[in-house]
Amino acid sequence: MPKKTSNKDPEEVKKTKIQTLLRGFRDILPEEQAIWDRVEEVAARLSNDYSYGRIRLPILEKRNLFERTIGKGTDIVEKELFAFEDQGGDKVAMRPEATAQIARAYIEHGMINKPQPVKLWYFGPMFRYDRPQAGRYRQFWQWGLEALGSDDSILDAQLILIIDRFFKELGLNVVFKINSLGTVETRREYVMELVSYFKQFRKKLSEVDKKRLTKNPLRLLDSKEEGMAELKVDAPQIVDWLDDDSKQHFMKVIEYLDEADVAYELDPFLVRGLDYYNRTVFEVVLASDDNSVAQNALGGGGRYDDLIPQLGGREEVGAIGAAIGIERVILAMKEKGIEFPKQRKVDVFFCQLGDAARRKGLLVFEEFRKASVSIAEAFGKGSLKAQLEAADKQGAKIALILGQKEVLDETIIVRDMDSGAQEIVDVKKVVEMVKKQLQK
Repeated sequence: MPKKTSNKDPEEVKKTKIQTLLRGFRDILPEEQAIWDRVEEVAARLSNDYSYGRIRLPILEKRNLFERTIGKGTDIVEKELFAFEDQGGDKVAMRPEATAQIARAYIEHGMINKPQPVKLWYFGPMFRYDRPQAGRYRQFWQWGLEALGSDDSILDAQLILIIDRFFKELGLNVVFKINSLGTVETRREYVMELVSYFKQFRKKLSEVDKKRLTKNPLRLLDSKEEGMAELKVDAPQIVDWLDDDSKQHFMKVIEYLDEADVAYELDPFLVRGLDYYNRTVFEVVLASDDNSVAQNALGGGGRYDDLIPQLGGREEVGAIGAAIGIERVILAMKEKGIEFPKQRKVDVFFCQLGDAARRKGLLVFEEFRKASVSIAEAFGKGSLKAQLEAADKQGAKIALILGQKEVLDETIIVRDMDSGAQEIVDVKKVVEMVKKQLQK
């Protein structure tokens, strides 16, 4: 039978542009899944251990949800939001974070009528039009914990403790930077003092920080612009403006962390970048072997006690949450050389020769799978040599070989991959026989 020929001109084929990823997005390939699975498994287990229930949230929300909660003057809303008008004329946005969604869901589903606090966790992709760099993508994944319905400081400390345990289980040594932003009222007084302080240095401020001075003065405190480190040294500190209740709340959080032996350092200039935060705020960073602290945060969080009424909730609800950047965690694990399994463990490898063996092999393979035996195959390979090489590469202890003769005889060859010894057994008894052999 003659080969089919293409009608396309060879030169035209060469000019066909290869489709590539959008900048800031990435594929997570099969060989990377082991470490991703490990991180998600630890996150899920700890969430469940501490009575957090999983919630799966939509990727698209109304744009004004994020504008109202995160703040119109923030970088996320002004520069980083993936927002558009859909076919129905609604202004929507791909979620840049999940806390606003959690608050919306809490109100919309009447969770205030449940026993409080309501504890929720999520694991999924977020989207920000940010400058791509190591560990930071425009689609990035977060594990998040949110506890709504209580303003007790024990929840703040427990949330930090859970995150600390998460990193310890993954083999990473971290430190928490922590601060208190007080209430909306005390923060307003503090911001006036902060603006007054920085106005005297206006000429020394970059254009970016001049805008922050007008739109969002608190962001001056975590500015990385040139010269800001020196200017911040003598800047007023928000802890001096805290009301008595916020001071007591913060001191209790610190006491709980001391009792739990969680490493932290007080950071009077930590403010976080979202408008809804109040009282406790924190970030988690890597601690190096010499106990110095890295600058790039692996995650963070804080209280948002005023967010529920801001979104239409009928009463004030204390709440605290945190989110961890999964790509940054995985990058830190790789840089530290933390070992993780590259592929799943395989005990048995199924080899087949010929079409009849393939047809029968589908059923044999399924019997092993139903019996919870770790088994792999290479149905796409024809030669026995290639299949045995694949079995050896995956570390299989036993190879099953099924050819046309075995199909007719209703038998199968069981081969010990270490010794090379093999025997012929009844195909109906092979599952139990192999299970016994694996237990030796």
